[in-house]
Amino acid sequence: MAAADVAVVIPTMRRPEALTVALRSVFAQQDVADRLKHVVVVDNDPKGTARDTVDGLRSASPVPLIYRQEPRPGVATARNAGLGETDAPLIAFLDDDEAASPLWLARLIASQAALGADVVFGPIRGRVPEGLGGKTAYLERFFGRDGPAADQLLDHAYGCGNSLMVRATALPGDTPFDASSNESGGEDDALFSALSLRGGRFGWSTEAWVDEFAPPHRATLKYALSRAFAYGQSPCQIAWKERRLPAVLFWMAVGAAQTAAWSLAALGLLIVRNPKSADAMNRAARGLGKVFWMQGLEPRFYGAHELARLERVSPSAA
Repeated sequence: MAAADVAVVIPTMRRPEALTVALRSVFAQQDVADRLKHVVVVDNDPKGTARDTVDGLRSASPVPLIYRQEPRPGVATARNAGLGETDAPLIAFLDDDEAASPLWLARLIASQAALGADVVFGPIRGRVPEGLGGKTAYLERFFGRDGPAADQLLDHAYGCGNSLMVRATALPGDTPFDASSNESGGEDDALFSALSLRGGRFGWSTEAWVDEFAPPHRATLKYALSRAFAYGQSPCQIAWKERRLPAVLFWMAVGAAQTAAWSLAALGLLIVRNPKSADAMNRAARGLGKVFWMQGLEPRFYGAHELARLERVSPSAA
């Protein structure tokens, strides 16, 4: 029997219903009884609102369910805190708005072993609320993730949600995620860029499915385009941090061309009311992000920004 060597880390902030769904999907994982060591929930709310949810589910967990409150809001800080709660050599990340399919973790583990990858990613099915009309297909694609039709090594990385990482090679040090990305995100892009420069390998696990449920305040064209702009900023920001000025200039030139071409395409599609206009606007926003990548221009989605939004929505949360 193999030794238990995998921990699932789930950062969360004031999403008790979604967290419950995510945790129950982890508890229901099949074919990993001898591999799963810990499930770690990092409560990124200074008020510790996830504690009751975790305590209420503790008896249902097949392995130790660890609760860690990290009162400093921020996605990178939360991920680092989760790593500090387990010594497992393999770390799977699941977001608190995701639900894993029954063989999710088993597929990630098998793909990692077969491919010898430092990080393995799986596909995501985007789910959005009903009643969004012609925007539904675009938003489901936006919150989803597609990849190759078969397990294989990749020449690029995806996002941290729905991934399995070899701790020794992919997560160096006690705080591998850059806390300067706490509010804007992109901490995983920087991590994977550094891993790539070290010769790290990325893999794809085609059967390691999760569903991602976008909440109403995020399932909007405005939010998606803001995120697309932020995604576009990432190549330039990473190149700047790595002091690769020619790469910054290259990506800015690419971004300018993308912005011009896709803005015109979006305008034409909007005029004829073609639903593909959203995809064209997405590409234009990504191009614009490459042009306007400078510090201070990053949209804010996480950390203190998200906490402030939640306080406005529910100021009485205990």
